[in-house]
Amino acid sequence: MIRRFACFLLLLIILSACGGAPQNAEKSNVIASTTFLADITQNIAGDRLIVQPLLPVSADPHSYQPTPQDLVKINHSKLLVINGLEYEHFLEPLLENAGGERSVITASDGLEPRTMEDEENAGHMVSDPHMWLDSSRVITYVENIRAGLAEYDPEGAETYQANAAQYTQKLIDLDIWIKEQVAQIPPERRLLVTNHEALGYFSERYGFTVIGTVLPSVSSDASVSARQLATLVDEIKGSGASAIFLDASENPNIAQQIADETEIIVITDLHLESLTEGGPAATYVDMMQHNVMQIVSALR
Repeated sequence: MIRRFACFLLLLIILSACGGAPQNAEKSNVIASTTFLADITQNIAGDRLIVQPLLPVSADPHSYQPTPQDLVKINHSKLLVINGLEYEHFLEPLLENAGGERSVITASDGLEPRTMEDEENAGHMVSDPHMWLDSSRVITYVENIRAGLAEYDPEGAETYQANAAQYTQKLIDLDIWIKEQVAQIPPERRLLVTNHEALGYFSERYGFTVIGTVLPSVSSDASVSARQLATLVDEIKGSGASAIFLDASENPNIAQQIADETEIIVITDLHLESLTEGGPAATYVDMMQHNVMQIVSALR
């Protein structure tokens, strides 16, 4: 680990000496931890700022391993937008080793998180960070980001206010649309089985019941015991759940074994942690619409 960080720092020195700062730095030194946060922030920033995601498209933040180039991006950043609730564990070593100073906007500030026991960590209570999968909560994300951008760039405050209002209306419309789509599913079929604890906020908002998860954790980087899998099989058989839903980046092997035993299907094309390059989840709104259509199609 020490050797890796030493390499990070050496590369940083080399790139800095060679002019490693991005062009048009006054506009492009805003970093968001994930692709969906970058998209949300860019909608508020408009043309005044260029927002870059730290993680690449399709990366899973739970298991992501930072690269030397990530350290360079953080070093040159002046503003960092994160989800919070310990979602960005991969950022800790980068921030410890990066030079310079930067402001941090925590998008989830002010929202009450769901909590659960983390069986990977001796049953300690942990917060579920996946708030963005309830589009109504993203309205608070927008307000936090707007306020942070206005503090960072006071001259753009009116622009950020106008853009935030416009984007908030899109989120309100999205929330209404999701409820309309979910209404196509009979209430008794609104049962979800997921790979990890990702759809809790989504379920609470839109009237689903989470029967269980393959990995008993808010992280996709967790492990599972044979006893836990046997319990999940029993829960699926007893509930009448008809599908297991996975993010496209998750390994489907264990889920498929459970599906074979319980005679249900596995949906592997949700996008919960990252946008895609182009369709079907090129923006946050696209991502939510795609996920909802996948769920509705499987359950109705």
